[in-house]
Amino acid sequence: MIDVNSIKKGMTLIIDGNICQIVDFLHVKPGKGSAFMKAKYKNLRTGTTLEQNFNTNIKFEEAKIDRMTVQYLYSAGDTYYFMNTQTYDQIELSAEQIGDNKDFLIENMEVDIAQYNGELLGITLPEKIVLTITRCDPAVKGNTQTNATKDAYVETGLLVKVPMFIEEGEKIIVTTADGKYYSRA
Repeated sequence: MIDVNSIKKGMTLIIDGNICQIVDFLHVKPGKGSAFMKAKYKNLRTGTTLEQNFNTNIKFEEAKIDRMTVQYLYSAGDTYYFMNTQTYDQIELSAEQIGDNKDFLIENMEVDIAQYNGELLGITLPEKIVLTITRCDPAVKGNTQTNATKDAYVETGLLVKVPMFIEEGEKIIVTTADGKYYSRA
């Protein structure tokens, strides 16, 4: 059992019967009344992010999450297929389990699958990935204002705002946390 005062960012806990990962927390000590902790956490089963206040005397059970490295193979409809790189077993995940991460998946990419007591929870992507621009608007001549951007579509179908000098066919680095352009590859 973990005391609420010992919680750290990134910890996985069982909160109200759900497996949750702490995104952010803040210990609050108001002038009147008792102290409490304000926590922001992500439900790993549903992908929803919630905020909740907890008394300082509450304890949580820590959830031991196992991670395995897998290789993304392909998708068929709403099912995504991965291969365990150690045992070569195929693993299927639904579109709900993948969530918005589907916009970053390219064939043969290695990702981590999180599981709790044999239940597959979802995937963890690398922090940054290299994607190829498949379609983008031409640069507008004379548009030299600072931080001018244009729309570009990458090989996965994701729309990314890129600087004006980026051309179709170029490889760029995109951050998976927010889907934003980072740099040229």
